[in-house]
Amino acid sequence: MYNSNLLVIQKLPSTNAYLGHRIPTSDFRGYSYGFRNEMAIIDLEQTLIRSRRACNLTGSITSAEGHLSSVNTNPEYNKIIRQMANRTNQSYINHKWIGGFSTNWKHMKEVRKHFRDFSAHSDSKDASTSSPFYYSPRFKKMQKCFEGIMTHNIPDCLIVINANKNSMAILEANQLQIPITASVDSNIPNGLHELITYPVPVNDDSIKFVYLFRNLITKTVIPSKRAQGPEVEVERL
Repeated sequence: MYNSNLLVIQKLPSTNAYLGHRIPTSDFRGYSYGFRNEMAIIDLEQTLIRSRRACNLTGSITSAEGHLSSVNTNPEYNKIIRQMANRTNQSYINHKWIGGFSTNWKHMKEVRKHFRDFSAHSDSKDASTSSPFYYSPRFKKMQKCFEGIMTHNIPDCLIVINANKNSMAILEANQLQIPITASVDSNIPNGLHELITYPVPVNDDSIKFVYLFRNLITKTVIPSKRAQGPEVEVERL
């Protein structure tokens, strides 16, 4: 397992990961160090511990040939999440979660296959001009949702960036008993926090922490996958 405690300890303060919101919810108070200028200060020791647990989770799942799916709706983080998924050969969704994406997986697989087959002909002038559906907002939305999916099976774990904005993904994963690791800020709604298997308390507006977390997950997953031997490549949409 990737041991980076010293590196993370050195870099965490510079990420502004400790800056929370003005009024932390009751579920978050165990992660709060105190207040400064009426702003909640997140305990970085808790952030470190929870980040380590999240890495252990992802490493154990991928070493057992499981599959991860990262969920993000912040456009600023799109490139970061896509790079992590590509380097580790895992899935990602950089778009608003579609209701039923996990709980109605069988149907979503059929829809994804339809869009993949349709996209295979998108370079053909006849194919792209013959159907107005190709230019419809619904097609573009579904294309964005499916472009990062690397597995034909339901993911074994969700990595959620910003739990507040991706509550539907968390609710569905919890319903299916899929383990979840998610970044949670001090304004995490009461009740939502309880559904997350491994919450990571952090300022969810900190792009520097997202970079750091990406590197931790990547350096954990890649060695665990190498231990499996040669992998079978799955075609993206």
